[in-house]
Amino acid sequence: MGPTKSDKPAVANDFLHTPLVRAALPFVNGGLSGMVATTVIQPVDMVKVRIQLAGEGAAGGPKPTPLSVARQIVASGKLLDLYTGLSAGLLRQAVYTTARLGFFDTFMGRLTTRAKEQGRNVGFSERATAGLAAGGLAAMIGNPADLALIRMQSDGLKPLAERKNYKSVIDALSGIARSEGVAALWAGAAPTVVRAMALNFGQLAFFSEAKSQLKQHTALSVHAQTLTASAVAGFFASFFSLPFDFVKTRLQRQSRGPDGRLPYNGMVHCFARVAKQEGLTRFYRGFGTYYVRIAPHAMVTLIVADYLGFLTR
Repeated sequence: MGPTKSDKPAVANDFLHTPLVRAALPFVNGGLSGMVATTVIQPVDMVKVRIQLAGEGAAGGPKPTPLSVARQIVASGKLLDLYTGLSAGLLRQAVYTTARLGFFDTFMGRLTTRAKEQGRNVGFSERATAGLAAGGLAAMIGNPADLALIRMQSDGLKPLAERKNYKSVIDALSGIARSEGVAALWAGAAPTVVRAMALNFGQLAFFSEAKSQLKQHTALSVHAQTLTASAVAGFFASFFSLPFDFVKTRLQRQSRGPDGRLPYNGMVHCFARVAKQEGLTRFYRGFGTYYVRIAPHAMVTLIVADYLGFLTR
């Protein structure tokens, strides 16, 4: 009985270190960490989207606050309305974060191996390139889920007669594909990809760089390094990606008017029109809410991913 019991950990350990599992683990850990973070942050994301859609097409008007938007959502329905679109958010993380963290870890692994062979450390430019590439690839794959999330979260802003009342992310995706065509699932893909590249440049590159610098120049514990580096990464991710996130939200939410035309022809037209009609500062409206959404999401995602990576070493 003794040898049998002692063999179990060895078998599990051997399984974790098979080539296929080692290649898949960054993707699995990334997806799980993103889904945990989304479950925590979803209400903040709901408020962020409503703030971005408020006052569309007008330069003036009242400026909504996170508290007023949250109060309005709860007053018009129930507390769980703050979790509208959670199924789409989870699907998005299962696809998008699985891909972006998986690709980033894979790229960084190869870059680290190459750097060691050359007798040097991985540079910031290499981290940035890995983050940009991982974000862009993952955004294209995850755009349909991202689109469904925006449609579900903005549905409550429409008149009752025009609401779709999506039951789930599957209902939203199938409904959009039936009424607008499969290609419509990639609406807003351009700003989504650019946003993801900007966000990943800020989040993954600065997280990796900050953690490296903290390890070299401070006596902080490993957990403190991860927490501090993720907070730094969250700020830069928010700063670089918010304008593209704003445009992405506008493009994915838009619908054809009575004349059959869409308000925006694409990313560039949306940028130009919003800047002209609403002012340049509109792109950074709700930065505080966005940071509160991005930074904790980045922190939870990166901390959980780090922990899962530690468990599966």
